[in-house]
Amino acid sequence: MPVETKPWYIIDDVNDIDSPALVIYLERVKHNIALAINMVGDVSRLRPHVKTHKSAQATMLMLDAGITKFKCATITEGEMLALCGAPDVLLAYPPTGPKSRRLLALIEKFPDTRFSCLIDSVVNASQLAKESTSRGITLDVFIDINIGMNRTGVKPDEAAKLFLASSELVGLNIVGLHGYDGHINDTDITIRGQKADEAFGKLEKVQEQLESLGLLQPVIVLGGSPTFPMHAARSGVECSPGTFVYWDKSYSDSFTDMGFLSAALVISRVISNVNEKTTCVDLGHKSVAAENPLNRRVHFLNAVGLVPIGQSEEHLVLETPGLDEYMVGDVLYGMPFHVCPTCALYDTAYVIENVRMKEQWQMTARDRKLSV
Repeated sequence: MPVETKPWYIIDDVNDIDSPALVIYLERVKHNIALAINMVGDVSRLRPHVKTHKSAQATMLMLDAGITKFKCATITEGEMLALCGAPDVLLAYPPTGPKSRRLLALIEKFPDTRFSCLIDSVVNASQLAKESTSRGITLDVFIDINIGMNRTGVKPDEAAKLFLASSELVGLNIVGLHGYDGHINDTDITIRGQKADEAFGKLEKVQEQLESLGLLQPVIVLGGSPTFPMHAARSGVECSPGTFVYWDKSYSDSFTDMGFLSAALVISRVISNVNEKTTCVDLGHKSVAAENPLNRRVHFLNAVGLVPIGQSEEHLVLETPGLDEYMVGDVLYGMPFHVCPTCALYDTAYVIENVRMKEQWQMTARDRKLSV
């Protein structure tokens, strides 16, 4: 008689975990890190973004795997990386005002970590140069190129002008180019590859221009998780995926060509049966990313047929095939459609290994400030 195996996500001691809760599956996280390293070939070309996991423990797993370069979006994420001993940290953001002063304070506080940031305008570069020189610091910067995301970045045909103006500023050291192609999310791998090639071509052209103007061997930092396989095949490019570490429902559905595994779920419990076709669970806006439409926030792995019909801060109301299928207290395992902001909703995650809770990880960088 065949041995019955449990689904991978079932937690034996789930009754010890209050809900809603974020749970991390350690073996799957390690698989994803190893796969990313294998895909890029040379670990020195991998610069993962920590915006997804926001935890020191996940950072240490990457450091232990040989990763030395990281990317972050906030000063707190940068400080968390420095506290972990990360050698190289790029703040993928053009800092202004207090944020620029906080970055420089990090540089002073953690001399063993090489910090850098983005610039995309002469105004931004001049402000950073003034702040840096006032502290006697030379700040490494990447010129951020807008390759289609239309969020930050200088236009490719204006990059040379920005380089020439910024290279004259005391206090700045231009080391390379940065581009983010988060707008490329086609499920068709051929189309996605073509668009990734076009995005890279824009950066490559700027790289050649700046080399002719005196920027020796400019580094290119490029991409996110969807275009990671394409950019990993290019020599001289540092790849910066983030979501790969935990993956999520949206990426699982869209990018079946990758081998990353879902490694983070939210668990919730049935708290009330409203009527014969409606039930309610404890998974509100505060527990799962809510920027997507109601039917694209969470996918329950062990509850087929549930249809979300309403959500508030602490409640998720679901239409059910039949009331007798879901009892008060039943545990539901949900895969977030967008895991990055979901992680930011929790101060603690429960780490699962060999189907049992092993430890808890603090989401250290979910806060906006640690010490600077």
